[in-house]
Amino acid sequence: MAEAGYSVDLRNTDDLAAVKARLRVPAEMEGCHSAVVEEYYLEGHIPLDAVQRLLRERPPVRGLAVPGMPSGSLGMGVDPATVYDVYAIPSGTGAPYVFMEVRPRKA
Repeated sequence: MAEAGYSVDLRNTDDLAAVKARLRVPAEMEGCHSAVVEEYYLEGHIPLDAVQRLLRERPPVRGLAVPGMPSGSLGMGVDPATVYDVYAIPSGTGAPYVFMEVRPRKA
């Protein structure tokens, strides 16, 4: 994020569960990292394209999530065949929905 021009305030914690609880991240959407960008949370390995779209469109969501640690996702190695989804977590009631699909680039 810093390389993309965002100001980053990194805070390590031994109690990431408390952070996820405060942000109200659904258990099934938890990843290995949590971040806050403006009024949104980012949970897991969220691609920069998804963050930029979120800030451009400003949908009524609490945040974005990539559950688990998908191989080939941001920070998880390079895999040109990577396939995973970025989910949006609605502000009100409702189930998480696919906000962005990450698919292999076509040659």
